[in-house]
Amino acid sequence: MPDTSSSLRARLRALIREVGKFGTVGGISFAIDLAIFNILLQAGVETLFAKTISTVIATTVAFLGNRFWTWRHRAHDNMARQYTLFFVLNAVGLGIGLACLAISHYGLGQIWPALQTPLADNISGQLVGTAFGTLFRFWSYRRFVFRDTPPPVPGIAGQRPEQHAATVAKSSPLRDTA
Repeated sequence: MPDTSSSLRARLRALIREVGKFGTVGGISFAIDLAIFNILLQAGVETLFAKTISTVIATTVAFLGNRFWTWRHRAHDNMARQYTLFFVLNAVGLGIGLACLAISHYGLGQIWPALQTPLADNISGQLVGTAFGTLFRFWSYRRFVFRDTPPPVPGIAGQRPEQHAATVAKSSPLRDTA
C-alpha cells in the first residue's frame, strides 16, 4: 500500500509545477497581447479591431503553451475541439473579470461613489477580476480542455480498462459468486 503522505506530496508538487507553468504561459500571453495591441494602436488600427487581433493571437499562444508545455502529459485527442473549448472557456474567464468590474463600478459604485474611480476600476477589474478569471481558467482548462489521461491498467498492452476487465472476468478461474 503506497504511503498516502508521500503520494499527497507528489500530487501537490505536480500541481505547483502546473500552476507555475500556467502562470508563465499566462504572463507571456499577457505581454504579447499588450504589445500587439499597442503596436496596432500606434499603427492606426481601430481600437476594438486591434484588441480583437491581439486577443486572438495571445489566446492562441496561451493555448499552444498550455497544450505543449503546461499539460503536455495529458490527453490530446482532438486539437480543433481543444482549441475551440479553450477559446470558449477563456471568454467565460473574461466574463468573470468583467462581472467583477461591473459589480464594483455600476452596482456598489451607486452606493459608494469611491468605487467608480479609475483606481477602484483597476483594482476590481484588473486585480480581483483577473484573479477570479485566472482561477476559473486554470480549473476549467485542466478539467475540460486538457483532461487527465487515465492511469495504465496492468494487463494486455494497448487494451482499454473496460476491455481488460472483460478479459480478466472471462479468463479468471476465480469468480465472485456473491
